[in-house]
Amino acid sequence: MANVKDEHLLAHEAHKHGDASMHHHHSHAMSSHHAHGHHLLQVEDLCVSFSMYDPDETHFFRARKKDVSVISDLSISVHAGEIMAIVGASGSGKSLLADSVLGLYEPNAIVSGTIWFDGVRQDAASLAQLRGREIAFVPQSVANLDPLMKVGRQVRGVARDAADAERRVERQRALFEHYGLAPEVEDMYPFELSGGMARRVLLASALVESPRLIVADEPTPGLDLDLAVRALDDLRAFADAGGGVLLITHDIELALRVADRIAVFKDGTVIEETAVESFDDPSQLRHPFSRELWRALPGNGFSVPEEAIG
Repeated sequence: MANVKDEHLLAHEAHKHGDASMHHHHSHAMSSHHAHGHHLLQVEDLCVSFSMYDPDETHFFRARKKDVSVISDLSISVHAGEIMAIVGASGSGKSLLADSVLGLYEPNAIVSGTIWFDGVRQDAASLAQLRGREIAFVPQSVANLDPLMKVGRQVRGVARDAADAERRVERQRALFEHYGLAPEVEDMYPFELSGGMARRVLLASALVESPRLIVADEPTPGLDLDLAVRALDDLRAFADAGGGVLLITHDIELALRVADRIAVFKDGTVIEETAVESFDDPSQLRHPFSRELWRALPGNGFSVPEEAIG
């Protein structure tokens, strides 16, 4: 079980922020879809490290453990009605942020910080209760599908009663049709699916419930352009209907296409959080790495920063 340190955590009001000007430390997009949306997810001063044996110790019996920091002092928020995109290089620890928001910690993880959902402070146990209900997850790996269960049943999930079961079947079949999955796919096992089909099944799984927040970790690899655009449009529609989306991606173009705000992730923390419009004018970007990402965009010289190649 993670060692959760509470002694340094910030005090916070449960249902409203005492000083909104202090709390809204980020900038909002001029055309932001969440102009009046409240904080759905708030992550404050998140630190995640792992207790590991020192690889430099050559003598096995003298091997000492040391803490390896992966995420440090990370703060981020998602409002109802918006898409917040976390952009950073592959392998930079972005997926660990998704795991943290979902309360999925490795046994050797040392975690500190505060996570609030809809104004209520959470721990790993309460996040587990929200997972799959209030918070839906589109994982990066298709290995998250149960190999021993037909995919239609997986997408439908557990029904509360007969009426709910019927609703879930209808919703699952409508989503499969929407994503170009033939009716017989619901009776297949994951090993029978192509990578692109499996990713569409994962997207359908997130949307079949009525979540309030979707955490999407690299949701589009393996999809052709039309399906990728459709998936992003679905996330946009979900946010426009009042939901919140935390989109984690290495693809800055994708993020700029669909998000309201961008958080640039580097060296285990968010170095800049800004409105999407700031990427129209690099002078509005404060951090040099953010400006390097701007230069990497087609039409801006297309020079990829070395640190962004993952």
